[in-house]
Amino acid sequence: MTSLAEILLALFLLTNLILAGTGRLPQAIRLVAAQGWLVGLLPLVLWSWPTAGTPPLRVWLVALVNALVKGVLLPSLLAYAVRKVQAKRELEPLVSFRLSQIIVFALCVASFVFGKCLHIAEAIASELAIPVAFATMGTGLFLICSRRKAITQVLGFLVFENGITVFGSGILMEYGLVVELGILLDVFVLVFVLGIAIFQINRTFSSLDTDRLNQLGDVHLLHPHHHRHA
Repeated sequence: MTSLAEILLALFLLTNLILAGTGRLPQAIRLVAAQGWLVGLLPLVLWSWPTAGTPPLRVWLVALVNALVKGVLLPSLLAYAVRKVQAKRELEPLVSFRLSQIIVFALCVASFVFGKCLHIAEAIASELAIPVAFATMGTGLFLICSRRKAITQVLGFLVFENGITVFGSGILMEYGLVVELGILLDVFVLVFVLGIAIFQINRTFSSLDTDRLNQLGDVHLLHPHHHRHA
């Protein structure tokens, strides 16, 4: 199933580029959900069926859990948050969407160059696995740093974790499964907590722009209280 694996990994790169260029939160959530389903399929597709036979139960379990949690549960939680706070677009990113796509494309190219420099082709299930993993992790970190809305930053964190999972599926098929499940649990708890935080931020400040939170300390310093003495 090498050709199918390469198609799935190529789709990862495509979703990264589209994510970098979209400001519509519902579309971004759907793209991250699509990545979740791709992550779920990867352990099965990268498995060596001709030589190793049918994958064991733990591989099927990891594939199912990844697909359900990353493809359904977490995107549904974020979609609910978007509907609740009525935030539909990322209006003023720190980096423009067109420039973001150029940067993500450059990250993809750099990931392929770096992947070839590692010289570990004999230890991976697919030659695309390592470059795609690095490109996806880089895209996730870039989204976290270049977007203002908390929801988009959460999506960036999920993309980053998808890159870690791609790396684990590609190079640590035997021992990476337990690690991936542990990371998956951490991600679920973190996104659940962040979902609650998003509700509280919007309720308190009527905005999800994290730059406004950074300004709170500046406002306090600019307007000190001098009424402590009676």
